[in-house]
Amino acid sequence: MLSAAIFDMDGLLVDSEPFWQRAQIDVLSELGVSISLQDTRDTTGVRIDEIVKHYARTQPWQGPSNAEVRERIVARVVELVQQEKPMMPGVKEALAICRQAGLKIGLASSSPLSLIHPTLDALGLSDQFSIIESAGDLKHGKPHPEVYLNAAQALGVEPEQCVAFEDSFTGLLAAKAASMKTIVVPAAHEWDDPRFVIADHKLESLGDFTPEML
Repeated sequence: MLSAAIFDMDGLLVDSEPFWQRAQIDVLSELGVSISLQDTRDTTGVRIDEIVKHYARTQPWQGPSNAEVRERIVARVVELVQQEKPMMPGVKEALAICRQAGLKIGLASSSPLSLIHPTLDALGLSDQFSIIESAGDLKHGKPHPEVYLNAAQALGVEPEQCVAFEDSFTGLLAAKAASMKTIVVPAAHEWDDPRFVIADHKLESLGDFTPEML
């Protein structure tokens, strides 16, 4: 019996993945890092501090610290989200279905709170979630289940009573590792990835979500 729905944010509620890609390429390229669009796609769902740490180790730069580079990237993403407000289709309808089913609703994101709150404000979604959990400062980011386990605890429910909505395979692994039911909405270029078979449901859009999937 489901008691709660927990949503990812980037790529699921907000079409911010292109902004993350642009921000990483812009900021890291200025530091002399060789990074391609495909490189940014390959790390979808991974925490930005872990991505920065990887490039600092493999292509070290002079000057700003890892933390400063991380903040530059996040600030650029915030700026782009606030300018364009790119909500994904079907978001409000999916939230309404979960609410009508009597589910508690939470958010579990890899992004830092410094991005989560401005994004939800820009989209008019700040009042939609009972709890917000960020993996930004946790010891382990997705695909580790810690952020999902924290979200379930904050909602006062068992992980097995939760359905998790994700867009990336990294996030899907985190939700599955937390023993949650999963609904995945992959990006179009990842639709044929056979790894998404582990999800309970795979949708082209949140607009395809129905109460029967709960």
